[in-house]
Amino acid sequence: MRNRRAALAAIAGAASLALSLTACGQSGEGGSKEDTGSAKGGTIGIAMPTKSSERWIADGNNVKKDLESKGYKTKLVYGEDDPDQQVSQIENLITQGVKAIIVAAIDNKSLGNVLQQAKEANIPVIAYDRLILGTPNVDYYASFDNEKVGQLQANYIVDKLGLKSGKGPFNIELFAGSNDDNNTKYFFNGAMSVLKPYIDSKKLVVRSGQTELTQVTTLRWDGATAQRRMDDILTKSYKSAHVDAVLSPYDGISIGILSALKSDGYGSGNKALPVLTGQDAELASVKSIIAGQQTQTVYKDLRQLAKVASNMVDAVLNGKKPEVNDTKSYDNGAKVVPSYLLQPVSVDKTNYQKVLVDGGYYTADQLK
Repeated sequence: MRNRRAALAAIAGAASLALSLTACGQSGEGGSKEDTGSAKGGTIGIAMPTKSSERWIADGNNVKKDLESKGYKTKLVYGEDDPDQQVSQIENLITQGVKAIIVAAIDNKSLGNVLQQAKEANIPVIAYDRLILGTPNVDYYASFDNEKVGQLQANYIVDKLGLKSGKGPFNIELFAGSNDDNNTKYFFNGAMSVLKPYIDSKKLVVRSGQTELTQVTTLRWDGATAQRRMDDILTKSYKSAHVDAVLSPYDGISIGILSALKSDGYGSGNKALPVLTGQDAELASVKSIIAGQQTQTVYKDLRQLAKVASNMVDAVLNGKKPEVNDTKSYDNGAKVVPSYLLQPVSVDKTNYQKVLVDGGYYTADQLK
């Protein structure tokens, strides 16, 4: 009996030592894996699309800050608008043993295989702002009410042109976001639910004839791509006509459109700039609004979005159900993803001070 007890004690001691060594090997920054200890102190992977957009830099930093304030470590990566690079980055995060992954997808249909790997490793996935399609391996979705974004942009055009009081006809051109971003259809459909009756009644005229979503998308939300398309529209359809409004879904696209308009003489002499919408309240566009060039943007408080996503992660990792406010709208083709949607706000020259400065999003000095 004594020999058996001694043997069992030796086995237990060896197992304890092995576990201790394994834990030591994984907890350091220089180890082959990130910390995979308890939920608190574990590492959360954050995969963002690109550093070329001001908003995604802010998103990444906000999510990182909020998670770290909750006691987590973070690994923040940017895919630079390359879907293959983002897939590789997420594979690396899985290999490194992260506890959860927050993903703003570059291509919403390219992540099925890598998220299956996450599922097999028991790593929960939060879709951030852009819904990931075609996979059941998305646990929750954090975003804004994206149809309302489009409605805010379109209603702003309607109000500025006086369409409700019977004014018109006016010329309008339509732009949409990237065709591989699921949000694009929500923004566009929201806007068209407001604009289509005026287009049908000829109070709004799209002289280019480009009114279908497939005709007006802008790959990767690229401002230079939008500028080229606007140049082409002005050359072909507005030699002797005036553009009165442009529906733009995003500030970076708006800046490109504005460049094309200025090159065609808009904003000088008696050639007034059209009503021009946007989204994200990026600094350059807010300054443009103050200067009387871009007309409007839709403000989405990225600090609040980061908080929603980090709260989702914290709840899931601690065996709780995250707070959601929409369980019906966001069907990704494989499941309806439980979602939390925040409310966007329309911003122009009349209210930027109250919304953006008084709200602490920008300082007055930043907007000079």
